[in-house]
Amino acid sequence: MSSVARPTTQPQNPCFSSGPCAKRPGWEPSALAGALVGRSHRSKAGRARIQEVLDRSRKILGVPDDYRIGIVPASDTGAMEMVMWTMLGARGVDALSWESFGQGWVTDITKQLKLSDVRVLSADYGNIADLAAVDWTRDAVFTWNGTTSGVRVPGASWIADDREGLAICDATSAVFAMDVPIAKLDVVTYSWQKVLGGEAQHGMLILSPRAIERLETYKPAWPLPKIFRMTKGGEFMEAIFKADTINTPSMLCVEDALDGLKWAESIGGLPGLIRRSEDNLVAVAEWVARTDWVDFLAEDPQTRSCTSICLKIVDPWFTGLDPEARAKAAKGVSGMLEAEEVAFDIAPYRDAPPGLRLWGGATVERSDLEALFPWLDWAWAEVKAAAR
Repeated sequence: MSSVARPTTQPQNPCFSSGPCAKRPGWEPSALAGALVGRSHRSKAGRARIQEVLDRSRKILGVPDDYRIGIVPASDTGAMEMVMWTMLGARGVDALSWESFGQGWVTDITKQLKLSDVRVLSADYGNIADLAAVDWTRDAVFTWNGTTSGVRVPGASWIADDREGLAICDATSAVFAMDVPIAKLDVVTYSWQKVLGGEAQHGMLILSPRAIERLETYKPAWPLPKIFRMTKGGEFMEAIFKADTINTPSMLCVEDALDGLKWAESIGGLPGLIRRSEDNLVAVAEWVARTDWVDFLAEDPQTRSCTSICLKIVDPWFTGLDPEARAKAAKGVSGMLEAEEVAFDIAPYRDAPPGLRLWGGATVERSDLEALFPWLDWAWAEVKAAAR
């Protein structure tokens, strides 16, 4: 047994998963009572609900009027695959990677699409690729926030306004929590399951006029599945971005997405959402500053995520262990707190270094994080004492 006393106060909501994420404060299943279950998504009422999701999302995120926004299949992954398979190959590509999802896009570009003119700009976990090295005569593919490394881009000044290529951004753990200047991007993808705590499987795709031009003027050399196609006869399919989805969405999930958007509006829209997320990061930073066994995985404070907050264990005893023992010790902390029903799903992503990952998006209450910190200290002390 360790000398650290077992805490007595628990978080009211122990859900700290990085996806699907915590539901908004006060959420209950009754919020979905008005869902159009059993109704066609192509009915007048169904289309109205879908269009309401698009309209509220556009307003909160400040999507420019000439940009299209639509719901697409297969979550953020589906949205990114649609974009890469239909737009890449027209010119060279700079693919940026500093964590597993960015590396996944690199793999798609180099090993699946097998494009010949690709530059991979990468960095290890905790760091970020050399953003200044991006050549904007080429297309650029990047994540705004590395969900599995807790590293985000430090603003948008590195994105050229006079670029010739497309800026293609996977922003799934960034939108609704960070200042993502959509007007400086050509493609933005995300899913409902992150910052607003929505359900999985539905992706969102935002396209600039330049992205639409690419779709209408470039035909890939490879065949495209139906769920990837956004043009017909060489013309952009506007209907997809006017509530006429490619495949059948869940009207239950649509209702849940609307609930999250309405909650976002009730707390002040995007500024309120960003404030809550950044405040959660401050809370974690204050705990890290007074804690000697843990630190941020993101080395530069300017690149630390306020949503997927990734932590590394720096206790000398831990760092002296072999890799297998380190992984076991880190899992011991998350497993112990899950057993106590204090914190669910705080283990790092499977490809990330052993440590902890706390979701700090807007649906998480700072008070719940503050209630969690003593439990983290207790669990670490217990794991360490049991192993020595």
